[in-house]
Amino acid sequence: MPVKFLHTADWQLGKPFAGVDDDQKRALLQQERLAVIKRLAALAKAEAAEFVVVAGDLFDSPHATQSTVAAACSAIGSIGVPVFAIPGNHDFGGAGSLWEQEFFKRARDELAKNFHVLLAAEPTELDTAVLFPCPLLRRHEAVDPTAWLRAIPDDDARFSGKPRIVIAHGSVVDFSPASDDDEPGGGMANLIDLKRLSFARFDYIALGDWHGAKQVAEKAWYSGTPELDRFVKGDEHDPGNVLVVEVARGALPLVRSVRTGTIGWHAVDFSFVDDTGLARLAELVDERIGTRAREDLLRLSLRGSLGIEAGSRLQQMIETWGARLLRLKLDDQTGIAPTAEELDELTRRAEDPVISRVALQLVTLASGTGDDAAVARVALRELHVAARHR
Repeated sequence: MPVKFLHTADWQLGKPFAGVDDDQKRALLQQERLAVIKRLAALAKAEAAEFVVVAGDLFDSPHATQSTVAAACSAIGSIGVPVFAIPGNHDFGGAGSLWEQEFFKRARDELAKNFHVLLAAEPTELDTAVLFPCPLLRRHEAVDPTAWLRAIPDDDARFSGKPRIVIAHGSVVDFSPASDDDEPGGGMANLIDLKRLSFARFDYIALGDWHGAKQVAEKAWYSGTPELDRFVKGDEHDPGNVLVVEVARGALPLVRSVRTGTIGWHAVDFSFVDDTGLARLAELVDERIGTRAREDLLRLSLRGSLGIEAGSRLQQMIETWGARLLRLKLDDQTGIAPTAEELDELTRRAEDPVISRVALQLVTLASGTGDDAAVARVALRELHVAARHR
């Protein structure tokens, strides 16, 4: 008989979001990682899923705070079906781990009786399926965490023809997550060699670690994180989903990706040709964030040159976006190219020869790069404003 369940991973509850300076905005991002569990609960009910598997990194750290643990257990308790999780590299198991602490056990027993953490590499038989967990008991395992599965026979009378579901966390051969400024490191740790697993023995392999939904073999999928937690890199990266999986023994799984993320992580790369580019830039940002506030993050990279007045308007636009966004990650390499009128206004001032000389020096400095050029651009804008009011 087929079984339907939800595959998710990489919740990373308690993630600090160190790149967000504002405490309130950082707290909103952390709360959204808990809120998505409620959406997952609604999805499980709507799909009549029999259970949920979390393929590692439920917590962002093996030292999650008691507050984070309590909130997580409360949210998981709202899911109306059993939840089975394994430790990942962020919340790895082992002696003295979070999963062995008395506070966690009390919170789970009181708030989430449906929550089961699979800490042993051994089959877990359910009424309608058999789970084969591959927990990480260290941050970096030297041995393929799925190696023990190679000894499982193709046909085992103990499991009565039930579908077999592997749960693992790590990087598959020739495929590893790329690092970024919010997630330093990366590389090929906790390697999973899918080529050495017999797909005749298993019906679905639920993977965690890669934060986007991705199929990596006939029966193997990464679910990705259910709520985005970083800026997306590359077309293959598809985070913010939960996988609805339907599988029967000996058949190919039916997998459907369902969107659960709500926070927008956007990127805009723009190069100014002239001052009219300001309007186009405003359109591009508006296409991504509309009139929303505190619901989006934006990585904004700017190149090219603007006139002095246009540069001032750009700074006002950046200030407005920064207030509305949860985070504005800005790389502004915009140069100053004064219009003919602006140059005349600043450098041909017979009544103010000092301003003319200073303006000429600032124009030269502002056309360069580095900190001095950035300071010169600000000074040139201020001088332009001051000269207009003399």
